[in-house]
Amino acid sequence: MIRRTSSNDPDFLRLVELLDKDLWVRYPETQQNFSAFNVVKLDAKVIVAYYDGNAVGCGCFRETEDSNVIEIKRMYVIEESRGKGIAKAILIALEEWALEGGKERAILETGINQPEAISLYKKIGYEEIEKFEPYVNSSDSVCMGKDL
Repeated sequence: MIRRTSSNDPDFLRLVELLDKDLWVRYPETQQNFSAFNVVKLDAKVIVAYYDGNAVGCGCFRETEDSNVIEIKRMYVIEESRGKGIAKAILIALEEWALEGGKERAILETGINQPEAISLYKKIGYEEIEKFEPYVNSSDSVCMGKDL
């Protein structure tokens, strides 16, 4: 089950804590540089995914300076629930929500130590794009985009 919610949802907050722990393991030397950019504001559109009644994944988007473009943020699926199509379902639900709001394009940032994320994004039609702020000078970052 996929549920639309807000950034103060307790299930979302718990999953984001797990995501942050995962990112610290993957990027121990640089994660502190991006913590400030991972704060999710209250106006973000948040999705939480459930499997067997448990919150197992999340994602959200925020509007960018370009009113037609959203940035996908905080995509995460707990390790034991990976490989079941949950991340894909979350991403598709976020894109549909953005389309309902008249958005035309989605961008996102992931990292070189997240090959499973890069693979998923490419399968769903995202392509690498020029790095956008605040990731322009990050050698760990991979920025991607897709027309919705």
